[in-house]
Amino acid sequence: MLDAVFRWWHNPATPRHGISMMSSPTVRRRRLSAELRRRRVQAGMTLSDVADELEWSPAKLGHIETGIRKWPSVMEVSALLRLYGVTGGQREAILTLVRESRLRPWWTEYEDVLPSAYVGNEAGAVSVQCYAGILVPDLLQVPDYTATVARALGHGEHAVERMVAAYLKRQEILEHGGLVRYHAILEEDALQRVSGNLGLLRAQTSRIVELATESDRVTVQLLPTSAGPHPGVAGPFSVMEFDEDEAALVYVEATQGGAIVEAEESVAACKRVWSDLSRIAASPQATLGILRRMALLT
Repeated sequence: MLDAVFRWWHNPATPRHGISMMSSPTVRRRRLSAELRRRRVQAGMTLSDVADELEWSPAKLGHIETGIRKWPSVMEVSALLRLYGVTGGQREAILTLVRESRLRPWWTEYEDVLPSAYVGNEAGAVSVQCYAGILVPDLLQVPDYTATVARALGHGEHAVERMVAAYLKRQEILEHGGLVRYHAILEEDALQRVSGNLGLLRAQTSRIVELATESDRVTVQLLPTSAGPHPGVAGPFSVMEFDEDEAALVYVEATQGGAIVEAEESVAACKRVWSDLSRIAASPQATLGILRRMALLT
């Protein structure tokens, strides 16, 4: 089965389409929560005021506004909008947001091999800045590399196949959808770790060069091992930015599942680390030269 996935990927006739990024339910839910909170404040009401009027518990409303309650119904949101005096086109726009937030996205089928909290936000982002530590960033990986990582994580062959398929699906955002900018900082050590397999190293470096040269969306910087200890030693993370004036988020990876960071100060701290890494790393142009030489030498 995995061989079939690889043949599909390497076939030039393979279609690269099939995912609507701007409909990411994860991002829609967050926007819905923020909009309902804004409308309540605009109406001059507290959580207790609304709870008393609708005979809800304050906790229920609080969970809707913070996103803990992930799928508020159209009926529940309609009741809130009626109370806040929201009518006409504005009401319909918010109810459309409710319906879109309740859709079941493709990545929920791969929750055994994907961090769905991250992928749901990645799918709705307009900009992603990724530092993947000792691994090649997910969206730059060739299938053979993904399979190698999956096996290193202890996955059986069925899970390996699913992880490869899921990563290929994710990578479609580099060609389609709302992602405008993908900037990856790649550790030289991430490539050296597969240097024992020259075919894989050649395929992986060639793929990164291809993406960085042929796509206006993709920028890659190589962080040389000679740089020594640097601000990214705490671990992999991704900074995600969104449209419609929505606050940026950070996903911090961990062995037993990562975490979404929303606190403004923490996001700002991660952005500073990213800027430091980008300053230390080779320039995008120099990176392409290094990677081309690596591909030729393998």
